Amino acid sequence: MSASSLNSYEKFKKTIVYILLIVSTIIVLFPFFWMISTALKTRSEILSSQTISLLPKQANWGNFIKAWNKTNFGRQFTNSMIMAITVTLGQIVTSAMAGYAFARFEFKGKKLLFGILLATLVVPFQMRSIPVYVIISKLGWLDSYKALIIPSLANAFGIFLFKQFFAQIPYALEEAALIDGASRWQILWKIMLPLSKPAAVSLFIFTFTAEWNILFKPLILTRSQAMRTVQLGLTTFQSQFSTNYALLMAAAAFVTIPVLILFLLGQRQFIQGVANTGID
Repeated sequence: MSASSLNSYEKFKKTIVYILLIVSTIIVLFPFFWMISTALKTRSEILSSQTISLLPKQANWGNFIKAWNKTNFGRQFTNSMIMAITVTLGQIVTSAMAGYAFARFEFKGKKLLFGILLATLVVPFQMRSIPVYVIISKLGWLDSYKALIIPSLANAFGIFLFKQFFAQIPYALEEAALIDGASRWQILWKIMLPLSKPAAVSLFIFTFTAEWNILFKPLILTRSQAMRTVQLGLTTFQSQFSTNYALLMAAAAFVTIPVLILFLLGQRQFIQGVANTGID
């Protein structure tokens, strides 16, 4: 194959890749565009069966104000933020400790225990909801932050993530620290965890997003309006026989903003962490 033919082939391949990337980007971004567009439309415009327009005839920015005032979004945002951040930080701490133990220590039943731990990944919260509810009820924690936070402070995925990352760090670093008199505890928090920033950021994004978007847990563990989260707040825009889609999309836009900001701030570390831990 001649040099000109090779260059033409490379240009053609790059063109195909760019086209696929552009199409993929449009597919990913279109739901966000449709959400904002719907939030700016009138109720009659949304329910009209004659035409489906991508853009509103006239932008109704007042829908965002109505959506915010319809439910107690201020309190719900606070509850969701407290739950998501506390659970996320808690999982980083417990996952780092357990992941370090699995990566560096040898003990009887290690492989079996790690296998059982990974098996819990296929067990959804819904299957554990009844025993969790009973325990929380017996402890008198219902309708409190303890009910929303404590059952989620440890996670098998986080342990797996840190275990995989710690296993890639050269053991020579720990040996040097041990010779200098450092304890295992100091090695974990002063050497291993700082070197595992990509894994920590990845877990932060994964966990925060999951806790921010979770509906079932606060639904069964809270009772009062004061403890409701943003996902429960979104249900107020739907009734048995009708849904106000304009206000619902406006409220969904509010709820989406924190997760988007978080990902934009940590996307580089997130991508590096996922690549280094071998997650497909």
